[in-house]
Amino acid sequence: MESLYEKDYADWAEQMARKLQDKCFNELDIENLVEEIKDLSKRERDKLLSSIRLILHHLLKWDYQSLKRSRSWQLTIERERNNIDLYLEDSPSLRKYLCQEWVEKMYRNARLDAIKETELDLPQDCPYQIQDILERSFDKAI
Repeated sequence: MESLYEKDYADWAEQMARKLQDKCFNELDIENLVEEIKDLSKRERDKLLSSIRLILHHLLKWDYQSLKRSRSWQLTIERERNNIDLYLEDSPSLRKYLCQEWVEKMYRNARLDAIKETELDLPQDCPYQIQDILERSFDKAI
């Protein structure tokens, strides 16, 4: 038999919240609650990593399409840096993802995104450090 979790996630979530609030712990769907709580952490991590990926994508365009530089690229980088600050403010433990290992993981997809968009031959190895993502200033203002 299909569970409420599988049939109607929103209703399931509302019921679980109500049961928690009412302290009806013996009526909780513990197995699915555990999975959802694990996924919450992954979603927060993924938001941070998505911002890193987007910054990398725009840094690549900035550095390898200098004649097409635009203010919107700068604004995107600034917006995503602000998002990273907000994510870290809400969840300081996400700082562990601000390392070169994760930059290089995100670079793979950012590079592919930039290649699709620009049709340029971009470096296979990541030319950026975490400081570039978080702090690098622009060498030419638009």
